[in-house]
Amino acid sequence: MRADLLLDDVDGLDEALAVVDGFDAALVGGLLRPQPGQADGLAGLADAVAGTPLAARVAEAAEKTVAGAGDEEHFVALAAARTALLGAVHDALVLRVDEVVGRPAADVPADGTDARPADAPAHAPNLMVAARSWLCDLARAGWRGIDHDLVGGAAPVVSALLADPALRRLATLLDGFAAELAACCPGAALERVPVRRWADLWSRAVLLTLPGAVSAPVTGSATGRLLPLGVDVHEHATAVQGQVHAVFEPADGGVPRLVRASVSAPKPDTVVGAGLWQLLRPHMSLLAAVGEGRAVELEGMPVTAEGDLLWDDACARPGAEADVFATARVALPAAAAYAVSPLDRHPARIAVPVLVEGYGVREEDGVVVLDIAGCRLRVDTDRVPAAGPLAPKAVTASGACLGLLRWDAGEFLLQPLAVERTARGKAVAVHAGAWAGGTTDKAGVRAEKAATDAVKVLRERAGKLLRK
Repeated sequence: MRADLLLDDVDGLDEALAVVDGFDAALVGGLLRPQPGQADGLAGLADAVAGTPLAARVAEAAEKTVAGAGDEEHFVALAAARTALLGAVHDALVLRVDEVVGRPAADVPADGTDARPADAPAHAPNLMVAARSWLCDLARAGWRGIDHDLVGGAAPVVSALLADPALRRLATLLDGFAAELAACCPGAALERVPVRRWADLWSRAVLLTLPGAVSAPVTGSATGRLLPLGVDVHEHATAVQGQVHAVFEPADGGVPRLVRASVSAPKPDTVVGAGLWQLLRPHMSLLAAVGEGRAVELEGMPVTAEGDLLWDDACARPGAEADVFATARVALPAAAAYAVSPLDRHPARIAVPVLVEGYGVREEDGVVVLDIAGCRLRVDTDRVPAAGPLAPKAVTASGACLGLLRWDAGEFLLQPLAVERTARGKAVAVHAGAWAGGTTDKAGVRAEKAATDAVKVLRERAGKLLRK
């Protein structure tokens, strides 16, 4: 691992992010009557995409918006330009990561296009128009101009979108976005605006309202051996997702691939920690294999063009034991990634499995830092889930760390999935997802029992309400 490359500057990165920051600042005050400072941000975005297929549309959109005459079509063009710029940042950072780990570069279609169907029909166009209209009203008002009446306009749109399974992706995004905005109303009283985050959510939602953006992904099938690396847990107050990162070895002897398999479930906010696995296990048998340290044999498992397995238990059966660190040392270096779709190219989505060994560990103001051949790599312990036995102190005592290399706030970070340390002369592994398939660990058993009791209480209360 060339850790020194993580510290080198990426050409054009700072300039591209400065342009994004300029546009995001314009959204704070709103696009209805842009002030001179906002106009500079819009002009900068147009200049950044000059010479690209977006140039003419974005230049017109910036000009009209500065004049106070921006409409939905113009706001869509601005959102597309911002997304394209962050996509370029994403691609530059991923190329740097490929250099660092010396892994094969991701596939790119021979014609340079995305694998999605170009002629995907519009789905529920009236709902898309309604969602886009609300998003454009937000942009006109700006984050400082939001109030409960404006934010509440999303409720009927979200309700209608949720009724259609094909539109759940957009519905979930709008629902969460509206909830965040509602919790911060009125915008004029906010001490601090999450500028980049809200601009990310806004621009992504705008593009998801376009025809074909939420169409079903192009899929193939995967037959071979799946070697899990670890589980990344994404938890919110009302939902949880477990995303398994793994190496897939095709049965036909083809190139090994980096793949993911995800499972999500709604949850009450009282279910936390190890109790989360109770919500996820019934929906994906892969979690049991992760907890037991086993491979999984796949037969015709659906897989998207981006490397996401559309998990079906009927296409999977338990395999032989598979040590995660053996997989990381032998199979991971040769595994190639799939290409990333245009809408998903964003620096925040970078999560590349890597194995780091032979480092020193120190703490700086409560932050764990790995010293790799004199290079500093911060460990993102905040992302380590409470639903497992992996704790920061296990990282500080480790000699090898398997994790996800991420990029945030201008630097690369390592999110641990598992660590290896020496105890009584033997190598001992500690996994973040060790409790995914069940556990006899005392702490894990206590946490699961507490979650079970909480669910029982909630069910009893819900039953009483329904009887009334």
